[in-house]
Amino acid sequence: MAKPMTKTQLVAALAEEMGSDKKSAAAALDAVTSIITREVAGGGAVTLPDVGKIYCRERPARMVRNPATGEQIHKEADKVVKMTISKKLKDSVNG
Repeated sequence: MAKPMTKTQLVAALAEEMGSDKKSAAAALDAVTSIITREVAGGGAVTLPDVGKIYCRERPARMVRNPATGEQIHKEADKVVKMTISKKLKDSVNG
């Protein structure tokens, strides 16, 4: 598996794709990240066209097992961030 793209590499690629400077690209990336974070934290969802949908899901309280001791403990309800990948992206990776 290839190494993940760093933020610096992503900003550089975004600047090249947009035909602008890295400062503008970094500001655009930070703005998109901020919007996604705010929307998902508020219980909403964000769809990135041709990429996927990012959303928050609530997990109910449940009993879990400590793997070290085997002891059953109660875990409170919590929220997790999920992402569903679009069919177009899946097909481009597999095609």
